[in-house]
Amino acid sequence: MLKYLKEKWNISSNLQLIVIFIVFAITGTTSAKLAVPLLELLNIYPSIFDNVKLGNIIYTLLRILIIFPIYQILLIVVAVFFFQFKFFWEFEKKFLKRIGFGFLFKKNN
Repeated sequence: MLKYLKEKWNISSNLQLIVIFIVFAITGTTSAKLAVPLLELLNIYPSIFDNVKLGNIIYTLLRILIIFPIYQILLIVVAVFFFQFKFFWEFEKKFLKRIGFGFLFKKNN
């Protein structure tokens, strides 16, 4: 599996692969930890949804919506500290194009 990822991501070094995994881990953990305080800053608490049908699901979806942009930004920031900006910038562009945000990266002729 590691060989497959190295080929897919065009990486030759096991060390770079480990660093990439570390960046993903730090970014995922940090963005998940920041979501709740950010929701609280916006005065959105789980208790607001106590009397709402499927309130837990709605709150969880809001958390995911908050985590998504935090994760995208943090991924690039953390990548810079680990000298992996080029890899993660290309990774981000490819991912965002796949989910419909390709217009952000159109080349101007």
